[in-house]
Amino acid sequence: MALTTCVHVWVKPDNVREFIAACMENQLHSSKEKGNIRFDVCQDPTNPCKFLLYEAYVDELSASAHKETAHYLKWRDTVASFMEQPRKADKYNILAY
Repeated sequence: MALTTCVHVWVKPDNVREFIAACMENQLHSSKEKGNIRFDVCQDPTNPCKFLLYEAYVDELSASAHKETAHYLKWRDTVASFMEQPRKADKYNILAY
């Protein structure tokens, strides 16, 4: 079954630009992964420090494989110190796409 992960991220104000740059690089590669349906980087229009990463994959295996890629590991290590608080991820089954 296809699934999505909605990752909520709160970034320190001084690191917003760097965070966006790291996310855009990760998105470029993630969207090309086998099994990826969609990978969006979203910024809250009322709070520029709040982000949503919307990751959709055809199955759990594809979603799990994403976390083993070089681009994800680079992103994870790069943005770790940018976060105001730990990121929060919610998973959902995709019923239609």
